[in-house]
Amino acid sequence: MRKTGIAYLPLHSGKAPAWLFERMVKLAREILYLLCLEYGQKEILRRLSDPYWFQAFGCVLGFDWHSSGVTTTVCGAIKEALKDIGKEIGLFVVGGKGKTALKTPEELFNIGNKLGIEVTPFIKASRLSAKVDNIALQDGYQLYHHSLFFTIYGDWSVIQQGMNINTGYARRYHWLGEKVKSFVCDPHAAICSMKKENFVLNLVAKESEETRKGSVELLKENPEKLVKEWQKITTLHLPAHHQILISDIDLKKLKQNLIKAINASPKDFESLLGIKGIGAKTLRALSLIAEVIYGAKPSFKDPARYAFAHGGKDGHPYPVNRRLYDQSIEILKEAVNSAKIGYTEKIKALKRLANFEVYL
Repeated sequence: MRKTGIAYLPLHSGKAPAWLFERMVKLAREILYLLCLEYGQKEILRRLSDPYWFQAFGCVLGFDWHSSGVTTTVCGAIKEALKDIGKEIGLFVVGGKGKTALKTPEELFNIGNKLGIEVTPFIKASRLSAKVDNIALQDGYQLYHHSLFFTIYGDWSVIQQGMNINTGYARRYHWLGEKVKSFVCDPHAAICSMKKENFVLNLVAKESEETRKGSVELLKENPEKLVKEWQKITTLHLPAHHQILISDIDLKKLKQNLIKAINASPKDFESLLGIKGIGAKTLRALSLIAEVIYGAKPSFKDPARYAFAHGGKDGHPYPVNRRLYDQSIEILKEAVNSAKIGYTEKIKALKRLANFEVYL
């Protein structure tokens, strides 16, 4: 499965009760251990990058099947679970919701120092994936959650989520390091959604290649010339398909950002994204100027397009069965312990269970 990485979920209030989250951590720990023993760390990253698998995983853990909280809570449960077994299986996760996401580089440095591994590539992946989904893919969703999963061998995956305050929906973005040939050209592992926005400025679409090149080329010009060009465009010729509110662009701030970008001399669009202070509005202005001067039209297509084992915290499709949940944890824990000492029959038996439907 290729293009599958964005899911739309309604924003729900509240949080997972302590009794449920504690069980989610325990069950996640056993499942991740089994997956690692059976398929290795890379396969876990691949599955996390698949929004359908991630959604199903949230259902197995007993969280809401259609809530935006599945992202933050499941990622949080995985993070707690890996605190116990991460070093043993060579899999780690950093970041989280809100201010915790901002501590991602610090967390990476701490883990890198403890394990003696180079974390610079992970920091780059973390920063650029956030930049892309926040400002290069302008879909109306502001990021508020960012989790980066990685192995000691350099493999990584990112799950992040944005919120649209106007619609009350969240959008989740999935990345897989081994699939990223370029951070600025169709970089997502997959994209999937039940809802598409009418207007999205997608500067990381393959179709936006000339816009990316043009934006960088413009930064070889005098900033005064670019400002005059912007003024001319906004007063005389604003293409109908460019739904940009002129009032949204502060000319003084735009000029400052253009000077900053010109002084940084970015060699490509990825370098441009990495310049501190360059945001969505500057990129919008550059893309419009590049279109008028070079005829480089960007993509305006939204790259977007949706299961229960233990119930859900809100009682859908049925209340969480705590006894069954605890039993599942114990069965998996026993299978993991057996697998550790070389017995795999119970794991094979668990696989055979997949052929049967369980009615509660």
